[in-house]
Amino acid sequence: MKRRAGEREKELKKKKLLEELGENRLPYLTPADADFHQLWKTKYSKLIFRKSDMVPEELHQMVQESFLTLREHNCFFQDLVRIKGKDFLTPVSRILIGNPGCTYKYLNTRLFTVPWPTEGYNIKYCNPQIHDACKALMRLNDYLHIEAVKALQAQNLFETKEIKDTTVIDREQSFATSLTEQGSVSKVQSGVCVPEDDRSLKNRTSYNLTLLNYMDPLQMLYLKQEPYFGMGNMAVSWHHDENLVERSVVAVYSYSCEDSAIEESNEQELKGRDPAVWHVGLKVAWDIETPGLAIPLHQGDIYLMLDDLNMTHQHCVLAGLSPRFSSTHRVADSSRGTLEYILGQCELALQNLQTDSDSMALSLKSLEAAVVKQVEEIHNEVEFEWLRQFWFQGKRYLTCTDWWLKPMAKLEEFWRKMEIMTSLVLSEVRKEQQIEEQRNETISCFLLLLKERQKLRKEWTASGYVAPVHL
Repeated sequence: MKRRAGEREKELKKKKLLEELGENRLPYLTPADADFHQLWKTKYSKLIFRKSDMVPEELHQMVQESFLTLREHNCFFQDLVRIKGKDFLTPVSRILIGNPGCTYKYLNTRLFTVPWPTEGYNIKYCNPQIHDACKALMRLNDYLHIEAVKALQAQNLFETKEIKDTTVIDREQSFATSLTEQGSVSKVQSGVCVPEDDRSLKNRTSYNLTLLNYMDPLQMLYLKQEPYFGMGNMAVSWHHDENLVERSVVAVYSYSCEDSAIEESNEQELKGRDPAVWHVGLKVAWDIETPGLAIPLHQGDIYLMLDDLNMTHQHCVLAGLSPRFSSTHRVADSSRGTLEYILGQCELALQNLQTDSDSMALSLKSLEAAVVKQVEEIHNEVEFEWLRQFWFQGKRYLTCTDWWLKPMAKLEEFWRKMEIMTSLVLSEVRKEQQIEEQRNETISCFLLLLKERQKLRKEWTASGYVAPVHL
């Protein structure tokens, strides 16, 4: 419900913005414009850019070889996502690589990590080249973590210096005013600019996965046009990245397969961004006053989105002419998106199931409405957020590894027990022994969740999903 309300709100904002624009287009700047760097400094300062020559050559070689290896082994897939109640195939092909047991959800689609080599886990890859590719991306992940920590530390120092400078100016202007305002300044410093402790920096930069993207624009029949600025073809529309730890840094490594046949335009008359070159576009969210930015991306360039930039701004990816890979490293919110979490939920639900030691008959420990509600909610979560998501799209990654098969078999086993628990509830509420008020409360919440399950099963069937026999 919250997600649908959020989508409606976004659509209303987009509609209002386009209505205000009419036939006009908002201004945007590229490095060729005189005011580009000043705009970046004042309105987009939390975007940090690293040109490829600042990155170790050995790392470039490893990472770029890993991209080509994964493409050669057909490891990139277009995702079927749901937007405004309709299913669409993404123009960009993707693969998720990261910590074992991690997932990432966007646009109603859950992706399951191909685990990178991790100590303590037995991960079998379909061939040694895929192992090496995942290992290289883990190396890149470690490098970007260090770069993100440095960037946040630099940002904190800069903000602290700004506040100190402001305090000095205030004191010079009025000693009396400074005495009044000193308290507020120290509050700001303690709330925002005191150097972050190591734990906070680690929480915001410890990337647990990377979403790899690949697209060859010349193979696409159609690409959406950027609607607000007239920036041209978009590979990825304007968005905020979803399901991340709050104020965490997003780090992106870009690799466009630039070819001598596709050169940058050298025409002096060219206005706006060069359509032959890939760009990242940025804008202040739902703002028609601030010009946008279009920043060219070349082989091995890196950019970091610091702090709250991903919340206050939106970004898009503007297609060039050459094929392009990117590795987008994220601190995904793992509160509900890990194997450890969902297994824990299943064990919690199954605490309400007991087996008679003599007859081995199964029964429920409690029929309290709150207990039944909790179990049936977990039942729905296992089926629709995990099992159906995996068997619909997650199983594609069996081309890389079979790591997820055992955990999914375990989840299916738990799900089957929860199906039995549902039957037991139905059987028990038909009996008359229960207190009527308690019985009615249990039936009410139970039926609500059964109706939701039935509705979701119909939606999955309508989308073309063919469930395994047991689901």
